[in-house]
Amino acid sequence: MPAYNPDPMLIALLDAAEVHVPFDGWSQTTFDAAVAEVGMNPAHAKTLCPRGAADLAVAYHLRGDARMVAALDADDLDEMRFRDRVAHAIRVRLADADKEIVRRGSALFALPHMAADGAKLIWGTADAVWTALGDTSNDVNWYTKRATLSAVYGSVVLFWLGDDGTGLDDFIDRRIDNVMQFEKVKAQVNKNPLLKPLTGPLARMASMIKAPARIPDVDLPGVWHDPK
Repeated sequence: MPAYNPDPMLIALLDAAEVHVPFDGWSQTTFDAAVAEVGMNPAHAKTLCPRGAADLAVAYHLRGDARMVAALDADDLDEMRFRDRVAHAIRVRLADADKEIVRRGSALFALPHMAADGAKLIWGTADAVWTALGDTSNDVNWYTKRATLSAVYGSVVLFWLGDDGTGLDDFIDRRIDNVMQFEKVKAQVNKNPLLKPLTGPLARMASMIKAPARIPDVDLPGVWHDPK
């Protein structure tokens, strides 16, 4: 994921807004209240958040991803199976989140004009998990891993929002098991000699797909930053 270096004033706005989100959502009311509490010039706030509270909702999600990565870096995961590391990462991500704030964010990102932002954030979370867990894939698997985990994480969040606190762990384990079963079937298909006439050309086409290049941090817009 890109390096997380937010403007301190943006974080101040976010901290002030969090108190209001459960009541007023990620709305103009919330944004105006946060600006007033921080004592910021509204024009300055607008430069930080051109879309108002929507940009604060994005910042909230990105901060959660960054905190998850920091927690995973501090954890000793060596003794865990890889599937358990992925499940652990999802649990860490949700443990840091406020359910009502996420609920309000889910409503925001379900709106047609915000749907692309929501999909991008979920993809970013999946990328942050795989990167933190040491994924080194550089081909089509880079995309399939993140697409699969994006679907898993999205379904887990929806379950979590409606969960009473008793079934989340089992749900996460079942979703990860589904992914492992899919990967097992995919490997069996690829090894089946009877399917080589089909899988061979597909594999050759897939080999031409490469992961996005991660370049060192530079002060330019639109680049893929290396978090290391």
